[in-house]
Parts: sequence; structure tokens; C-alpha cells
Amino acid sequence: MDSTTMNIPRDSSVDSTSVEAVSDKDPDSMRLPLLLNPVYARAKSTVFDELRNFRICLKWCALDHSTAAGKAVSYASFVALAFLVPAAASLSVRAPPSSASSVSFHKHVQVPASGLAALSFLTLAAFFRRYGLRQLLFLDGALRDDSAFIRHRYARELDRAFRHLVCILLPSFGVELAHKVLFFSTVSVLGGGGPWSSAVVFVATLASWVYRTGVFLLVCVLFRLTCELQILRFEGLYKMFEEGDGSEDIFKEHARIKRQLLVTSHRYRIFILGCLVAITVSQLGALMLVLASKSKKNFCNSGDLVVCSAVQLSGFFMCLLGAVRITHRAQRVVSIASRWHMILSCATNPNKAAQSSSPTIAPNELVADEVSDSDLLEGPIKCTASSAHPSPAHPPASTFKARQALVLYLQHNGGGITLFGFALDRGLLHTLFAFETTLVLWILSKLVVL
Repeated sequence: MDSTTMNIPRDSSVDSTSVEAVSDKDPDSMRLPLLLNPVYARAKSTVFDELRNFRICLKWCALDHSTAAGKAVSYASFVALAFLVPAAASLSVRAPPSSASSVSFHKHVQVPASGLAALSFLTLAAFFRRYGLRQLLFLDGALRDDSAFIRHRYARELDRAFRHLVCILLPSFGVELAHKVLFFSTVSVLGGGGPWSSAVVFVATLASWVYRTGVFLLVCVLFRLTCELQILRFEGLYKMFEEGDGSEDIFKEHARIKRQLLVTSHRYRIFILGCLVAITVSQLGALMLVLASKSKKNFCNSGDLVVCSAVQLSGFFMCLLGAVRITHRAQRVVSIASRWHMILSCATNPNKAAQSSSPTIAPNELVADEVSDSDLLEGPIKCTASSAHPSPAHPPASTFKARQALVLYLQHNGGGITLFGFALDRGLLHTLFAFETTLVLWILSKLVVL
């Protein structure tokens, strides 16, 4: 069924009289997608609701804060699965001297996993308390000013959002399950009970791992989804240059995008910075623990470190990649606007035909060759020649001074996602890589000296 057509299911929580009243006043509202229809602004999940998957995921992860009972269950599940179960499992397992390193590795990964889960849970709780799910995903009001192209592409990204979560969570769960089977086959559980106590601790440990990993990756997916919306808006801004819109319209659209980028940066800056610190400390601690251990390393005793590192780095790189893509698209606007200003200035020059007979570039060719992400991040931007000239009878809507002011404005407002004033771009990634490499080399030098 077409997602752009609104259909009222029989089990819908929206009152039919309210829907009929809205349709009588505004017949066009019945053809609006559910993302934009005010009737469903505060409605519960329905069969055709684009946020239905998110709400189902939140309920299964015990993260539903829509009611007081759901909030109580959410906090109780968080305390139990993020702290009590890992602590009890770490204290109850005992290993023979030949497998002592496996227990130490197991205890080490619990601290960063619980720390990232706590950071993610508190971030989600603050989001739901202040904004709600629809406002967090910019579905209340902010999306109404966008074009139909952006709205439809964003609805498609909503459907694809959980694919990234599943692509990381399912393979990691398979590896974690295999490791936990081997791990509990070599250790014993205190308190008696024989195989039953080991089975209970095994299931509780797996449930705790799924909960902590899922909460962390869910926040990463939400941030990536927000980044995808801003990327779509920048593509719409490029189309404004291509279609020859006026400087005032382009300025208003860019100011709106920049305001949304500031909001996104403010919401996620604590989460990104906390992830950076937690993952750095976790990786360095794991490195020191592995180098200090004299036992033989294998999948049974060090598999926890592999799975923990893979999940942490995958989620964090998902956030960094989304932020870097937005930042480079924001910086790319300056180049497109400069060429747009140059082309229109040459097209309105009365002596252009006498000075040169070479073909000029039409404004609609500004971004024709700029469609792939690889061209954006790796290669230079190409500009194709065209024999089409702007018609002198129809001068461009933007004057020379207005276009010059717009280019100057874009040059001083080209930042994307920022972290306390520092733009998350390729330069910052290089700095982080150099910092992490320096720490690793310093630790290795200390261990070699000792």
C-alpha cells in the first residue's frame, strides 16, 4: 500500500469523528502522509504509522516512557540488566588456574559496556522527557516546510533505519552466543545448583548483553537518522541553486538548516563526547590487560574483548560518519554558491558575447555530476560544459550584491555538526586518530621498558 495515502484502520486509536471533522474542513488533509497529518500528531502506533517500528522496538527494549508504568518498568529494567546482572555474573563465576585470564577479560568488558548503556539510556530518557519521539526525529512542524521529495526520502530512511541496527546486532549476537557457550563450559558458578545455576547465569548474561548493546546502538541509529534528514535538506538546497532560485529564498533555507544542525549538535554532543572517552579508556585498558597477561590468547578467553570492541567502534563510527557527511555537505555549499554567483555574473555581462565565444555553464549544470558520496568525500567536484545560455530577456532574480552577500554569508557559516564549537569533519578525525595512536605507542613503550 502506498505510504503517502492515509488510511484509517479499524483498530486506530484516533477517534473517527475527529478525522471526519478534519476532512470536512480540509479535504487535502486526508491525502497527507501520516508524518505530516496533525490528526496523528499524538496518536498511538497504527498499522500504517511510519513510527510503528520505533515504538515496537522501544517497548521490546523496555524503553517506553509514554506512561508512568512504562517509565517505571524502563528504569527497573535498566538497573537490573545494566548493573545488577553483570555484577552478579562477574562475582559468581570461577575458573581454574589455566583459564583465569578469561574471567579477568570478562570482568573488564562489563565496565565500558555498562557505562555506554548508562550514557545511552540517560540520553534517551532526556530526549523523551523534553521532546518526544516525533519531535526528536523532526516530524512535528520541522518537516512540514520541506518539499515532497525530502519527505518521501525521509520516510524511506525511517524504514531503513533498523537495518543498520540489525546488521550490527545480529552478527555480534551470534559471536557472543558462541563465546558464552565456550566460556560457561570452562567456568563454574558459585552457589551450587549444578547445571541449572549455570544455565540461569548464562541466559541472564546474554539478556544483559543484548539490552546494553541494543540501547547503545539505538541512540547511534537515531543520530544517524537525524543526519540523513539534514543530508536530504542539503540536497534540496543544491536543487535551489540548480533551479535558479533567488538569494533570499536560498538564504532562508540555509538558515533553517543551520538552525536544525545547531539543535542536533546540542542534543547529541554529550553522548558523542562520552562515547569517545568511554571507548578510548576501554580500548586502552583492554590493550594493557592483553599485553600484561601471560596466558595463551584464544577465542574462549578473549572473545569478549573482540565483541565489545567491534560493537563499540561500529556504533561510534556510525555517528562519526553521519556527522562528517553533513559537515562536508555544508562546506560544499560554499563552492556551489561561488560558481553559481560567477556563472550568473558572467551571463548578465553585456560584453560577454564580444569578449568570448566559448560555451558557458548553465546554472542547472551546477550539481548535475555531484550525486555520489564517494565524489563528495574523495574526488574533486566536476562541472560539465553546456551550450545553453541564460536568456537576456529573463534576468536572474538575484542581483549582484545580493549574490555576493549570500556567498560571503555561506563562507562564514559553513559548519555542520559541531562538538562544543569544533566541527566534526575530516580534520578532526585525523586529530583523533593521531591522539589514539600516540596513546597506544606510549603504552607500548612503557610496557617494553618495564
